[in-house]
Amino acid sequence: MVRDHFDAVVIGSGFGGSIVALRLASAGKRVLVLERGQPYPPGSFPRSPAGMRRNFWAPKGELFGMFDIWSFQHVIAVVASGLGGGSLIYANVMIRKEERTFVKEDVTVRGYENWPVTRADLDRHYDRVSEIQEPEKYPFTYGRPYSLTAKTQAMKDAAARLDLDIRLPQLAVRFAAMPGRPVPGEEIPGGRHNLHGTPRSTCRLCGECDVGCNYGSKNTLDLTALTLAWRTGNALIRTCCEVHTITPLAPGDGSRGYTIAYSQHLEARDSHPTRLLDPDEQQRERTVHATKVVLAAGSLGTTRLLLRNRPSLPGLSRALGSRFSANGDYFAWIRNARNRRGGGWRDLEPDRGPVITASIHVDERSSPSGRGYYVQDAGAPSLASWLWQGLELPDDLLKARKLVFRRFRDQLLGKRDTHVSRLLASLFGDAHDSAAMMPLLGMGRDIAGGRFHLDEGRFELSWSPQASHDYEQGVRKTFQDLARALNGELTRDGLELLKQSITAHPVGGCPMSEDPRLGVVDAWGKVHGYEQLWIADGSVMPGPVGANPSFTIAALADRFSQGM
Repeated sequence: MVRDHFDAVVIGSGFGGSIVALRLASAGKRVLVLERGQPYPPGSFPRSPAGMRRNFWAPKGELFGMFDIWSFQHVIAVVASGLGGGSLIYANVMIRKEERTFVKEDVTVRGYENWPVTRADLDRHYDRVSEIQEPEKYPFTYGRPYSLTAKTQAMKDAAARLDLDIRLPQLAVRFAAMPGRPVPGEEIPGGRHNLHGTPRSTCRLCGECDVGCNYGSKNTLDLTALTLAWRTGNALIRTCCEVHTITPLAPGDGSRGYTIAYSQHLEARDSHPTRLLDPDEQQRERTVHATKVVLAAGSLGTTRLLLRNRPSLPGLSRALGSRFSANGDYFAWIRNARNRRGGGWRDLEPDRGPVITASIHVDERSSPSGRGYYVQDAGAPSLASWLWQGLELPDDLLKARKLVFRRFRDQLLGKRDTHVSRLLASLFGDAHDSAAMMPLLGMGRDIAGGRFHLDEGRFELSWSPQASHDYEQGVRKTFQDLARALNGELTRDGLELLKQSITAHPVGGCPMSEDPRLGVVDAWGKVHGYEQLWIADGSVMPGPVGANPSFTIAALADRFSQGM
């Protein structure tokens, strides 16, 4: 069989893989990006219940959608499958890891983290990634029609009452077609010049960032780094291609490198442009050869792939699978917020604006556990508001009974009233369950004590939330303080019943360390014991990032690419 040969094969197209692909392609290397999921141009993200039902990743069930959900014993992990990886569903936040959190502890003697890199090592790479992603602060000035966002103002009000440090973080979103003139829904000049060839427009404040932006307002990696890599002419992209085997070439093959075997999801190829697909339209099993291999399938994807490839890569460190962290993710909801003056519900409009607009930072010196964290507004699309409104429906129907009874009585008496607007409006009640509420997202420096492993071929995680109990209680207290400051109530609803945490930011599994006994890769992402094999994604974190991890993942990948 004749195999395709590439200078480098990049497995995965998220924050690590896309940056590496761009840097290698820009350096003149022939690069192949293999992505298991589908391409999602603006306008292709489903919104209907039927569409959302198909929007999950489970190939054995013939589902090839975007959301890949894992339920381990104590934690649910939400990751993405698609061209652009996690950027398709992240909330756009770009915050640099705090300098003092690059801790160097002895992990063999009651230590938790040891970072072989520093903030100074990464600052230049943060800058380089910013040039690609072009983040900007949410243009919030209370009173302007564009930026009148109730949840942002609520966060600012509550933080002021509690004397908390609040900032508007940099967001990888286009708010203005022209500098200094933010207008919602305006076409972005040159927006069609991306690998999809589809137009883009500025943010429409619809709160749909986490379910895929149908307007191309998010600077997702398919629209930025991958488009730039593709434009060099040196990078090929093959979607719907899931890698399952990595095998080092035998010395007799005449060159160093690896054979990469992958399965095409032929059922998912329909309607996608051929430039983003494997050239073979019929053969499910495919093989390519590469001098260099870069794994960038994420904390779960890369760790799982390497665990399954131990037979062909027996020299992998015993640290494989270790140092899992949920990045301190903690979700809750403020409900029933009330105005401080005059009573009545306070409309927080959770579905207006980008998903995240404001970030409160509680550093190590102020945190009860000594481990810092962030608290951010976590808006949601209007679809979620309708679901929340359903919680109010039984009570609303009860309150509307008088109007319903009166209308029924008038019908019996022959008093027909053709005007029914008031009756229909009453069925919505005061809509406070969907309006006077706001999701909150906490994240920070939990304990990276989890370990992935295979149990009879099944991907499992051993992780106890008890180690991070004090950290979690600190986050919860800040949530409660914010709820009280907004005259509301804090709830976790079903999460408390399930006794599970949810993380959208899983990291670890292939941690960095200069000691191969303690880490899978070194400080440059190179796999210990193997030439020409790297990892460039969130799995290399030796502990939590603390802030939203995507920016740090991309900066590390930019640094790693210099040594490839």
